Amino acid sequence: MEDERLISPELIAGNEQEERLESSLRPKVLEEYIGQNKVKENMKIYIEAAKKRGEPLDHCLFYGPPGLGKTTLSTIISNEMNSNIKITSGPAITKAGDLAALLTNLSEFDVLFIDEIHRLNKSVEEILYPALEDFALDIVIGKGPSARSIRLDLPKFTLIGATTKAGSLATPLRDRFGIVHRLELYEPEDLMKIVKRSSGILEIEIDDESALEIARRSRGTPRIANRLLKRVRDYAAVLGDGNINLKITKHALNKLEIDEIGLDETDRKMLDIMITQYGGRPVGIETIATSLGEEIDTIEDIYEPYLIQIGFIARTPRGRIPLKPAYAHLGYDFQV
Repeated sequence: MEDERLISPELIAGNEQEERLESSLRPKVLEEYIGQNKVKENMKIYIEAAKKRGEPLDHCLFYGPPGLGKTTLSTIISNEMNSNIKITSGPAITKAGDLAALLTNLSEFDVLFIDEIHRLNKSVEEILYPALEDFALDIVIGKGPSARSIRLDLPKFTLIGATTKAGSLATPLRDRFGIVHRLELYEPEDLMKIVKRSSGILEIEIDDESALEIARRSRGTPRIANRLLKRVRDYAAVLGDGNINLKITKHALNKLEIDEIGLDETDRKMLDIMITQYGGRPVGIETIATSLGEEIDTIEDIYEPYLIQIGFIARTPRGRIPLKPAYAHLGYDFQV
């Protein structure tokens, strides 16, 4: 469903229009990057220090929920280091030869960005270790008794890994990253600035109240904020004069069934099932997935993280339980 995709923090697979939009809205330098102040301040120091030493930046690992700007930050780092960036993902590197081709085509100080790095093939991962530590590639030629190993020197490069599941990363790989940062969900005030910046790039007139309203309903995620801005723009073009005001914004978001705190129909249905059908008792993830007709991974990766973050549900050893704020939001009396 369209509204389900709207509040998904993941990039919509195969949607070239959204990929182009996201690319056009991405800041190019650290000064333009809004939010994540702690990460931004630290990265500024690390980049300046690396440039003064004439060395590549240490390998970086960024983790946290999707849609928070891990790819954007990686592109900014390559710009700030005056280098090129190659972008790939863990599932795309299926065999050792794929990784070898990527690494041997890098130039000095280039950035290699691997999204979903926790999904790297084990054999590929082991080849990566000497590349990260010694900037060398060990390649085995031939098979059986005649097999021999040769070592290729690589240019000094920076690997930037991004993952939504830092706990799934193998310890030897995680230990090889010198810089590790978690990206947090954004505050509405920072998201409001992002909406205002995006509207300027897209040449959309929007007032502060409307930008803040979109920000509040964006689940702390810039990708969702930009997506909602586009949809509200459509309503403003058809029902108004093209300029976005608070009345149009609320009307559009209500029509899209995205409520005041960014919950959509599926979120509310999930909470309703937990409260009414199971009386607030612990419910297994399999039961929730069956009741909603969704995959378990979708519940765990898309819906659950935000509901946990805002204190609406909790994970317990016996299952998921709804918390007091969830009852209040749906208008139910809280039963202990």
